[in-house]
Amino acid sequence: MPIRLPRFIHWVIRASCHLLQDRFIAWTLPPHPALVRGLTADLARGKTELVAENALLRQQLIVLQRQVKRPSLRRLDRLLLVLLASRAPTWKHTLVLVQPETLLRWHRQGFRLFWKAKSARRSATPRIPEETRTVIKTMAAENHLWGAERIRGELLKLGIQVSKRTIQKYMRHARPPQGTGQTWSTFLHNHAHQIWTCDFLQVTDLCFRSLFAYFMIELGSRKVVHVRVARHPTDEWIAQQVREATPIEVRPRYLIRDNDSKYGDHVARVAATSRFVVLRTPYHAPRANAIGERFLGSVRREYLDHILVLHERHLQRVLQEYVDYFNQARPHQGINQAIPAAAEMRADPCQRSRTIVSKQVLGGLHHDYRLAA
Repeated sequence: MPIRLPRFIHWVIRASCHLLQDRFIAWTLPPHPALVRGLTADLARGKTELVAENALLRQQLIVLQRQVKRPSLRRLDRLLLVLLASRAPTWKHTLVLVQPETLLRWHRQGFRLFWKAKSARRSATPRIPEETRTVIKTMAAENHLWGAERIRGELLKLGIQVSKRTIQKYMRHARPPQGTGQTWSTFLHNHAHQIWTCDFLQVTDLCFRSLFAYFMIELGSRKVVHVRVARHPTDEWIAQQVREATPIEVRPRYLIRDNDSKYGDHVARVAATSRFVVLRTPYHAPRANAIGERFLGSVRREYLDHILVLHERHLQRVLQEYVDYFNQARPHQGINQAIPAAAEMRADPCQRSRTIVSKQVLGGLHHDYRLAA
């Protein structure tokens, strides 16, 4: 014991000297430059600014204390950070939890929400009658292939004028949202009623055999003037169809066709005899026959894609049924939502109070809406 005591005292004295030395060095060293600059700047700042900055820092510490790993910011936390940052001029240097860009994004979101609430319509009463809204929802529910513009055409036929935007608004309540141009525009507008177009539509039947449907359309009224089906169309067969579709009193001045090899000398002789000019579209230019291509697409989308074609006579029958509906009941965008065979059938807007009658066409795939007598 007499030997160990002096060693212990020596160790205590030595440790105390080292501690005093470290404290003296820490006291005598100059402070960090950033700390000096910060303290100097704080001396010139007002009390309100310092309080706002301290509150901003304290709010971030509260969030940090709530969760150790990743801080979770609530809506109230974001709102408080934005409000406190607006009171602290040096808020960018005070932020610890988030980036300044994030705070600015929160402010922009709040700005949008503020003006959305401020510009919202105060009255909850719809601007169109309940009857019209019911008709729009019924058409959207019964005709899944129709878009807003198609429904607007049916409403115009019934004498109801509603914008496309309004129809889209009420269509969303009836079904989930689903997700042209033309060349020769001046020429077609000036001579549309004197121009016909013709084209082939290839269809595959139930036994995977090819069938060809031949259509002739008047561009002015969009009326389909002729439709025939053949399994192996030839030049003589096409000439006979052109001859049947162009009697003496009904004939075009121009007939637009593509460069299909099926057209030959017989078609040219029929055109010369009937005194109309055949116009051939350029190669790889479907827009040169935009109306004909649009009609073929409508036939597929609205009818043929939803049925099975059994044979040649079946295709002729279903296409004739579609052409009757196309000419007599279907409004068209290209002619201001009129009907090709009876543009005068559009109802008077003053007749809105009359009963609307719905009739199934094309096996219930589409509906024809009329005013009851």
